[in-house]
Order: sequence, then C-alpha cells, then structure tokens
Amino acid sequence: MSVLNAYLNPLTYLNTSIGTTKLDNLLMQSWLFPALVALAIAGRLLLSIYSTWHHAQKASRIGCGEVPLYSSQDPFGISTLLETLDAAREKLLPQLAERRMTFLSRKHDRYVSTFRMCQAGRENMFTADPKNIQAMLATQFKDFGLGDMRRNVANPVVGHGIFTTDGESWSRSRSLLRPQFTRDQIGNLDREERHVHNALCAIPMLSDGWSSAVNIQAIFFRLTLDSATEFLFGKSCDSQVAAMQQEAGPAPDDTFLYGFDRCMWYLAERIRFDRLYWVIYNQEFRKCIDIVHAFVDQYVHSALKQVQQQEEQPQGIKKVPSQYIFLNALTGTTKDPVRLRDESLNVLLAGRDTTASLLSWTILLLARHPHIFSRLRSDILEQFGTYELPRNMDFASLKSCQYLQHFLNEVLRLYPVVPLNRRCATKDTTLPRGGGKDGTSPIYIRKGRTVMYSTYVLHRRKDIWGEDAEIFNPDRWVGRKVTWEYIPFNGGPRTCIGQQFALMRSSYVLVRLLQRYDKIEDVQSEREIRYSVSLTSCPADPVTVRFHQAEVEG
Repeated sequence: MSVLNAYLNPLTYLNTSIGTTKLDNLLMQSWLFPALVALAIAGRLLLSIYSTWHHAQKASRIGCGEVPLYSSQDPFGISTLLETLDAAREKLLPQLAERRMTFLSRKHDRYVSTFRMCQAGRENMFTADPKNIQAMLATQFKDFGLGDMRRNVANPVVGHGIFTTDGESWSRSRSLLRPQFTRDQIGNLDREERHVHNALCAIPMLSDGWSSAVNIQAIFFRLTLDSATEFLFGKSCDSQVAAMQQEAGPAPDDTFLYGFDRCMWYLAERIRFDRLYWVIYNQEFRKCIDIVHAFVDQYVHSALKQVQQQEEQPQGIKKVPSQYIFLNALTGTTKDPVRLRDESLNVLLAGRDTTASLLSWTILLLARHPHIFSRLRSDILEQFGTYELPRNMDFASLKSCQYLQHFLNEVLRLYPVVPLNRRCATKDTTLPRGGGKDGTSPIYIRKGRTVMYSTYVLHRRKDIWGEDAEIFNPDRWVGRKVTWEYIPFNGGPRTCIGQQFALMRSSYVLVRLLQRYDKIEDVQSEREIRYSVSLTSCPADPVTVRFHQAEVEG
C-alpha cells in the first residue's frame, strides 16, 4: 500500500516518511523536483488506467455492451469542441448531432442513436433514444441530475434556482414556484392584450393594406419580455414602447433588454465550452450581469417593503391585491432577497425566451405554408370571432381549438425550443439501450459522466415519425398519442413548470395576429432555415415578413 501511495501522491508520502525538514533539503536538489512531478503524472495515469479497467469489469459483470465511439482527431477532444463551435457559428448546431449519428450509422452498418465522444478532455455520452431519455428523466430520475457544470455556468447570472439545482434544493424551488403556475394564474389573459396591442403598433402599415417588411422575431422577444416582467413584478419594462420611441438602432448598452440578451449569449457560449466554461467571463459579461441584477433587485426590494408595510397594518385593514403578481406571492414563502432574485430570474429566463422562440418559429412556418395559414385562420375566426369583435377567449377555449393545438405541436416537434439538453450521473448506473453490436444491450454510465440528449434529433427520427418526419404537417397529430418520443418541455418530475404558461401566451398571440391579418408573406422565402441556439433555439436570421390587414367586419 505504501508503494501505491508513493505513486499516487509522492510529495505527501515523502513528507510523512522522512519529515518536513529532510524533504525541504531534498527538494533543493535540482534533479528531485522534476522527478517528483513525473512520478505524480505517472501516478495519475496509473490511477486513470486502473479506474477505466475497474469500470469496464463492472460494466461487463452486469451485462452492459460497448457503445460506439465518435472518434476525434486528437485524444483530448479539442477537435470535437472546435467542430461544435464551428457548427454554432454557422448556425447549424442542432444538425451536428444528426451528422454524427449518420456517420456512425454508416460505419457500424446499423442505426446508431447512442454513442460516446470526447470533448475538451472529457468523455460524454450522447443519445436520441426515447427509452434512455425516459430512464434519465423519469424511471431512473434519482440516478441523474443537472450536474455541477450547469450550476457553474449559470450561477453568475441566475444563481441557485429551479433550473440550476438538484436534490433538496430543486425540490424546494419546485414547491416554491408550483403554486404560482396554477390554471387561474396563467389563464388571466387581460394583461396580455396590452402587450399584443403594443406589438401590433410596432408593425407599420402602408396605404395598400400591407405592412412594411418587419422583423417579427424582434417584436416577439420584446412582447414576451414585457409580458413576463408584468407577470413577475407587477410592472412591465415596456421594451416595445421604448423601441418604437427609438425608431431605429439596437437597444442602448445600459438597458435591461440589452443586458439580459447579452447574458443569455454568454451563458450559451459557456455551455458550448464545456469544462472550459470559465474562460468566458470578461468585463462586458460582468457589466451585463450587474445591469440584470440591479433591474430585478429594485422589484425585490419594493416587494419586501410592501410586505413589511402590510404586516405593520392592523389585521382588519390589510389590502387585498387587485391583481396577481408572481414576486409578491413568492414573498409569502421566503423573504431572502437573493433567493427571490434568483427564482425570479430563473422563471424570467425560461418564460420569456421559450415563448418568443416558439412564436418566431410559428410565424416563419405560417409564412412558408400559406395553405396552413388559411386553414388555421379560418378555424380561429370561426371559434374566436374577428379582431374587432373577439369572443370566448380563455384557457379552456384556446386549448379546445384543435387545429391550433395540432399546429403548435408540429412546430414544437420540428423546431423544439430546447433542441439539446443534458444530465449528469449522480452514481454509477446504466441506461437501457445503445450497447453491443446491435445496440440493444444496456450501457454503463459512470458517476459524474454527462449524457447529452437531442430533442431535435428525437423528433425527426424516421423510424418513429415515418418517412415524412421532416415535413411540416399538423394533420399528423389527428388521433395521435405520444409518450417519450415527443418531449418539447422535457418529461418526468422536471417537466417544464411553465409549459402551460408558454402555450397559453403563444396561443393567445397567434389568435390575435390571425384575427388582425388575413395574409402573410415571407420576404426571404428562399433562405435556408438556420438556428440560433442560446439557452433556447430560435431562427438565426431575422424573421422578416409582411402582413396584410383584414377588412374590418361587423
């Protein structure tokens, strides 16, 4: 055992064996220190070899098969990292996983949906197998977590909240937030109308009834930010109004809108750099973090002050709030200002970007499929009336508009707002499939190993969705029931808590748009669709369209 200690930790071993004074004297000799460094490196290598052998033996004993390796040009996976960064720069990141799977499928003469790859010095697992995804997210939920990397990547911006924590911390966040997403809270659409009205005002109309060409995606991202900040804080940041007042040009670099968007970009870059995330932490990033935190902190301090004032009032004259405010409700559970800021930012990050991304994809697809636009608009007018005379628009009626829901399902299938996700093994465990020559054997997952899974690839698998899997067709949802082959909002205990919030807002905005406009034109219809992937995925290029305003009826 002492010999093994000498290999694995030579300095500690020498210090224990011969004493500190003698060790200092020995280190003075020029030949000894390099020798000890070499010995330490050899010890680490020996330990790595032993660990690999040990886990291979363990995997073999429990019947796990070998997993195909996506080979890299170097042993440290730097070329794989560069391949990922190149795909991100080309705005084709979701398709990279498909290309890797196609390459391995040809090499192994079978469909490969699960494989290993080394990136930035760490071996990760990748899968687009619904059984493996179900195991990670549901049946073996306790074997997998978000892992330290996501916490480390996102901590400077969103701290500790529902989207960055595991275990008891996650359970507390989930319990804290769940009551804020009841049907009654998310179904209140009155406040949404003001933000939709501002968005429509941002679309300039010409004398011929057509609008000028507008980037509707930019309008959507402002709309959802305005809506989310009002829901969360009781007061909208009104970015849409501010943008119209500026008339042209990007948001100033000292505004919340600018700071928030740049923070999201930096977080995406940190994720792509994997274990080298820490290199992405420059002065601009820190400045944007300060802007975002200062913006939310003012609402937190105001909410806490309001709570204090209410507690100081006599019991009989306490005011009942006139409208629901997420942050105020949250103060009923915690008074910690940092916790309130972190949880609010976690919800803001997800609530704003997912809805805006989904809406951007919907308009792009409607503009490229005019027959679907016409059919959807016809159904909307029949059920909800005209723009000037709307009727019966609430949670239940929006959910019951069948073709609208089929349309949204199909958008989320082909263009999921979170195309790539990951989990980290919390202990040595297995996944059901992907090993052996035919890929049907279970696979061994070491503790600490990352498993990435692609919703984008899963939703386009032809063996699941048919040969027309890449064709946009809302009718495929007629009578279709799905399980783990369709996970736009994840699944299991960590199913997105704001799923209905995002779908309800998206449905409402679409209804109002299609009531107002009877035609839509894609200004750049020949351009290839590319993907901007930050924490969510939206069209990489501006969704530039023209709308034709419907004639006033009634």
